[in-house]
Formats: sequence, C-alpha cells, structure tokens
Amino acid sequence: MKERSTIDKDPFDDFGAARGSSKAGDDRPFSRILQEIVNHLTEIIRSEFRLAQTEVRRDLTQVAKASVLFVVAGVFALYALGFILVAAVYALGTVVAPWIAALIVGVGIAMAAAICLQVGRTRMKRASLKPDETIESLQENITWMKKQTR
Repeated sequence: MKERSTIDKDPFDDFGAARGSSKAGDDRPFSRILQEIVNHLTEIIRSEFRLAQTEVRRDLTQVAKASVLFVVAGVFALYALGFILVAAVYALGTVVAPWIAALIVGVGIAMAAAICLQVGRTRMKRASLKPDETIESLQENITWMKKQTR
C-alpha cells in the first residue's frame, strides 16, 4: 500500500487537532510536542520554498516574454540602420527618388523598433523577481509562531 503524500495535506491539521484536544490531563510528553512542532515547521518551510519557486518561475516567464520584444526591437533597429545607410548611399550617389523611398522605409522600421522597445520596457518594469507572496506568508508564519510560544 502506498503512503499518502503530504503535499496536499494541511500542515496545521494535526496541530489544530492536538490543540483542540489539549486538556489539563494531556499525557503527551514534551518531546512528542517538540517533535510535532519541528515536523510542522519543516512542512511550512517546504511549502514556502514551493511557493517561492512558483513565484520566481512565473516572474521569469514574464521577463522572458518581455525580452522577446527587446530582441525584436534590436532586429528592427538594425534593419532601420541598414535602410538609412542605403538611403545615405543613394543620396550621396545621385539626387533621385530611390533614396527618398529607402529613407521612408528606414524611418518606418525605426518607428516600429521604438514602439517594440517601449512596450518591452513597460512589461519589464512590471516584472518583479522578488517573491512578495512568500515573504508575506513567512512574516505571517513568524507572527503565528511568536503567538504560540507566549
């Protein structure tokens, strides 16, 4: 028979049951109580670690998606530079319409690059690699533990 995983189990179930049933005549030895506290703390730490992993993974995905726009902006900027240089060559070579066309295309691609760069920058600012939920949860756990030890 397989042992049931403790991942989905609420780590405070056993503690709440033990606390609710504690009476003046509770015969549990201090070592057993201490062992239960350590077990619960271990499960809390594991849960916090899993939460931090999930948050960091989510934030890294957001950063990766924003980075794609930076790459696209870089490619467009290189094309814009190429077309502007072609326009300069045409302008210096002869004063005819082909250089005007190349200049218009170059400016258009430069504008597209600027738009992609701005959107990517905005998305990058929104991404936070700090695991805020984990920090908040740890602070709540510390507060809870302080109340339990009083």
